[in-house]
Amino acid sequence: MLLRDFLKRLPDDDLDHSHAEKSLLVISMAATHSNSAIRQSENLKKLLEIYEMLGEEEDVMNPSNEFIREGRILMLAARSSAM
Repeated sequence: MLLRDFLKRLPDDDLDHSHAEKSLLVISMAATHSNSAIRQSENLKKLLEIYEMLGEEEDVMNPSNEFIREGRILMLAARSSAM
């Protein structure tokens, strides 16, 4: 954020302007990558908690699995189709 403010106040014709823009881009990309890694880590941690709650009977620890939402579920019995 400080670099962004610095860049706004830096005149366009200043010699450091292009370097500041490139620096801002690199820092933004690094922050995006870091945030993504943190989300993946939190996702894996939550899946591990669910795996342990299920008594380690269900295999939810597949790398392709992704935690989406937490909340209560309601199990409904299937209706009998015989009449």
